[in-house]
Amino acid sequence: MQDDLKAQNAKVRPYRKRDSARLEEIFRAAVAVIGPQYYTAEQVAAWGGPRVTAERLDAMYTDGRRTFIAVDENDRAVAFTDFEADGHVDMLYCDPAFARRGIATLLLSVVKWQAQMQGIERLYTEASEAAKPVFSKAGYEVLHRRELEVDGVTIHNWAMELRL
Repeated sequence: MQDDLKAQNAKVRPYRKRDSARLEEIFRAAVAVIGPQYYTAEQVAAWGGPRVTAERLDAMYTDGRRTFIAVDENDRAVAFTDFEADGHVDMLYCDPAFARRGIATLLLSVVKWQAQMQGIERLYTEASEAAKPVFSKAGYEVLHRRELEVDGVTIHNWAMELRL
């Protein structure tokens, strides 16, 4: 991986089946490294639990939703996002080594453009505390804080939307 990859140099492409293991790695690293800045150790452990696997990601990303992968010059995934036909943005994760370089913002701009091309009038998400600033920068507005339980652990995120 090239450490100086910048958002303007990142390439975005659709999901490929061979990406699933790398996307699981990105998810786990993001939760483990970035998550503790916003959540307790117990919350991070629940969030990063066994529900997200390469197999489940592949099943999700071949179900008809649009999935975009930001890649480095070697076509190695460094970040990913998706959106469903109803405008739901389910996941947005970036390898911590590439965080805060505008790559997640770039991915959200691709989602917005694709949604507009499909005639979707609203994008919405449940953003973690870590992702909330990225979604806000992309124009999403906070609707309300959500309290939820993951494996018996209370954690929160933010219901957010972007009207197109």
